[in-house]
Amino acid sequence: MSTRHQQHDQPPMSVKIPADVDQPDKILYGLTARQLGILAGTAAACLWVFLTFGPLVPLPVLVAVLVPVVAAGFVLAVARHDGMSLDRYTLAALRHTRAAKERVTSAGPVQPPPAWCRMRGRLPEPLRLPVRAVREDGALELAGGGVAVIVRAGTLTFGLRTPGEQAGLVAVFSRWLNSLDAPVQILVQARPVDLTGLADHITQHAPALPDPALEQAACAHAAFLTDLGAAHDLLIRQVLIVITGHIASSTPASVLPWRQNKHRRMGREAAAAVALRRAAEAVHALAALAVPAEVLDAGSATAVLTDSLSPGEPQLVDNTAPGDVITHQQES
Repeated sequence: MSTRHQQHDQPPMSVKIPADVDQPDKILYGLTARQLGILAGTAAACLWVFLTFGPLVPLPVLVAVLVPVVAAGFVLAVARHDGMSLDRYTLAALRHTRAAKERVTSAGPVQPPPAWCRMRGRLPEPLRLPVRAVREDGALELAGGGVAVIVRAGTLTFGLRTPGEQAGLVAVFSRWLNSLDAPVQILVQARPVDLTGLADHITQHAPALPDPALEQAACAHAAFLTDLGAAHDLLIRQVLIVITGHIASSTPASVLPWRQNKHRRMGREAAAAVALRRAAEAVHALAALAVPAEVLDAGSATAVLTDSLSPGEPQLVDNTAPGDVITHQQES
């Protein structure tokens, strides 16, 4: 039997990967350290109440008080809501309740109104975006002090490959993952796609085809694309890989005070160069998988961020480079 027939006879490759890759380890009886801590704290509180108030309070009253406490601790430790443990969900709900619901673009804290002005509700808080600036080379300066580069990648048809080809693709992809020495985020977006432009392009160029049968087929294909876009909500999948570069958070004591700004600027330049190099390596690694990929420049990165913050909304203001001249033309 040939090698090609052996590859087709092999069973398809199947690997189980948990949906929550950050799932904590189970310590005892299928419970995590956080769950055991909550149960242990509940048991300790109940034991203290029983030893303290046991000689003073009748047993039925004490049991009636402790049973709801034990039940609340058990539910808090074991129950989950939308894939999140109930204790984390409760903390997130409390933070959301205390946080301001309105935010405005402001460089500093929002000043309160004058004393003679009556205000209802709370003051809005400054809006803090995760990206502070977009460099000309496409690197993003993060508000937390780091640098990130976005790589846009395509996809491939994994299910139509033979088991041998699937194993080779997984091996190449795993080698790239094992070569990473910094945090990398892989984001898969489903974006609506409009086929009207493609249909119009085919219709405009159809008369230039050498054969009338080809022209008729092109027009029929354009009509099919128009009907397909009108009858269905079409989506296209976009894969974004965010590669980060680290900047030292503290300035060495040996650096003079008037040279600290220059030192921080050099740190950002070095971190951006490292992130761009890692992005280029990711593009080369994905090219071995026959996956098209590109490092986004400043314009493409700005467009991706704008569309992520307000999907489907048009870009209101064109971002200019620091050295561009801004002019104003008044219509008569």
